[in-house]
Amino acid sequence: MEVRERQSATGKRLQPTPQSQHRQHRTFSPRDRGSILYARIRKKDRQKFLKNLGITTMNLLLAEDYLLQDYPEHITNTIRSGHSTCVRFNRTGDFLASGRVDGTVVIWDLETMGVARKLRGHFKNITSLSWSRCGRYLLSACQAWKVILWDLQDGSKYREVRFRAPVYGAELHPMHHHQFVAALFEEQPMLVDVTDPVEVRHILPSVEKRSDDGADTPTKEEHAKQDASHRTTAIVYTATGEHLLAGTTKGRLNIIDATTHEIIYSEKIAGGVITTLRLTDSGKELLVNAQDRTIRTFKVPDLTLADLDPDTIQIPLEHKFQDLVNRLSWNHAAFSSTGEYVAASTFNNHELYIWERGHGSLVRMLEGPKEEQGVIEWHPHKPLLAACGLETGRINIWSVTSPQRWSALAPDFVEVEENVEYIEKEDEFDIHPHEEIQKRRLDAEDEDVDVLGDAGAGGDVAPFRMPVLFNLGESDSEEEFVNVGLGTLRRKSPDDQDDGGSVAEKPPAKKTVTQRTRTRKR
Repeated sequence: MEVRERQSATGKRLQPTPQSQHRQHRTFSPRDRGSILYARIRKKDRQKFLKNLGITTMNLLLAEDYLLQDYPEHITNTIRSGHSTCVRFNRTGDFLASGRVDGTVVIWDLETMGVARKLRGHFKNITSLSWSRCGRYLLSACQAWKVILWDLQDGSKYREVRFRAPVYGAELHPMHHHQFVAALFEEQPMLVDVTDPVEVRHILPSVEKRSDDGADTPTKEEHAKQDASHRTTAIVYTATGEHLLAGTTKGRLNIIDATTHEIIYSEKIAGGVITTLRLTDSGKELLVNAQDRTIRTFKVPDLTLADLDPDTIQIPLEHKFQDLVNRLSWNHAAFSSTGEYVAASTFNNHELYIWERGHGSLVRMLEGPKEEQGVIEWHPHKPLLAACGLETGRINIWSVTSPQRWSALAPDFVEVEENVEYIEKEDEFDIHPHEEIQKRRLDAEDEDVDVLGDAGAGGDVAPFRMPVLFNLGESDSEEEFVNVGLGTLRRKSPDDQDDGGSVAEKPPAKKTVTQRTRTRKR
């Protein structure tokens, strides 16, 4: 405590008194508070602190205004491996799975925009893709009456199920990857359990049971004929996986109990065939796309209540999205990552529409390549949208680009218009500076060395991370690379032909003519 002496007016020395201390109150932003906490904790706990923090501070500093835009603005990238027909992001948004016309499933690493793995087992067009919650398993369905559950640890077939009809789409259980539901062409949907090598199938209804006990024979035959025309075209699980939401060819929405396999609620919500069903992450909002040129959003009630009465279930209509001027039809629709926006691809048109779900107003029309877009998917955490071109099969990606703020990482960072001569320090570019070696030695002394425990025991289980292939022939597509010389490959340019031909072709072989000289005998 600081002490100072005081003197009276007469010059007599008084007793020393403590000086009053005034605390300076400072306000810290969340980023400053995180930096202070990071500096106070021990070195061995810093990695765990960053993991629990859940954000990448460097990325936020470089592009802080990236979070201000909630929907993409323009096309930023185009990737291709064959002719893609459908795409699907995993739960964390690190990988994008795409299905091709030839039955190949390609998984893209979004960080490098390169092919991480190829899965070959189908022989016809891929119709749907579904990721497991952990990200290790991928379910793919095709028009060849087959569904394959892939184990991405080694890219092998974990389970394979064959049906008696082509598959409209298949969806994995949100909690258990051993269960999935499939909508079949001109057949009743099925709930399949592949826990054992021999799968267990349960046929699901498309219409409610009729009580025709007192009806005559012609009436029963008419009812049976009407019920036979009802087919399920789209089906998804609820957020908990206890119920199923199914759309039919007659525009009806059925809620099916996944345990009893019976319809507990049915209502006609559209005037045409329901082609797409999507739920938000919370499972409280439902997106329905039908062939009546209208996209609808509904509020889904809580179906997990113990005293749930099927007679009191109501699914109120929230908004209708349509183009009243051009009367466009919609190929596919998807929710945004937060559920605040709805995006859709148009039939016989190249534009993508984005609506704000709260008010139902159109906020953006995305321009892209002059081709019709098919299946679209929104990134689970970013304002990023991926769509498949129907003509070329390329995957077009719309996103938001913002200028990087390097001054946030380096306060003395200054942009210069011309080159400036830089004078380096004596040990600036040394391989191992003496100060850094001394600092590492001091930090190592503070760490506790465990000589008795197992290094791999304890702690949280690391999440699954799919191994990425580095072999060019196994990972990248044959259509994307062309041979320009001995041992030299380059990526195909847009001007190149799609048949694998290369612009830089080998020059024609020169004809060598040998002149024969005649020798005369003298």
